[in-house]
Amino acid sequence: MTKFNELEKGGIFGKGIANPYGKFFEGDTFLKALATSPDEKVSVGTVTFEPGARNNWHIHHDGYQILLVTDGEGWYQEEGKAAQSLKQGDVIVTKDGIKHWHGAKADSWFEHIAITTGTPEWLEPVSDEEYSKL
Repeated sequence: MTKFNELEKGGIFGKGIANPYGKFFEGDTFLKALATSPDEKVSVGTVTFEPGARNNWHIHHDGYQILLVTDGEGWYQEEGKAAQSLKQGDVIVTKDGIKHWHGAKADSWFEHIAITTGTPEWLEPVSDEEYSKL
């Protein structure tokens, strides 16, 4: 079994459920809720992306998002900056109010733990044209 076959089955925490925020994503993704802070302001969960899957551009208001890449290969991009290639062990910190997106590379499953607080504002999809240039 290849590394990506194992990730397709759910990584160390299990794949979870079809992402209930799927309307804000291109391709299939899965969400596994792991924990919520005692004050219910911070959520922790894994998101698993099939090859080529990605979320829409979005902003976290009155909060932030920390991504801990656990497996596969993906992309992260902030508006006005070049996309960053991601692999297992990479850490991304997105500050309050920064427009960004993240997702799998075209030929790889991708999984990250997302530590999130604040309110997301979901925006336009990352176009196939933009994505295919990476």
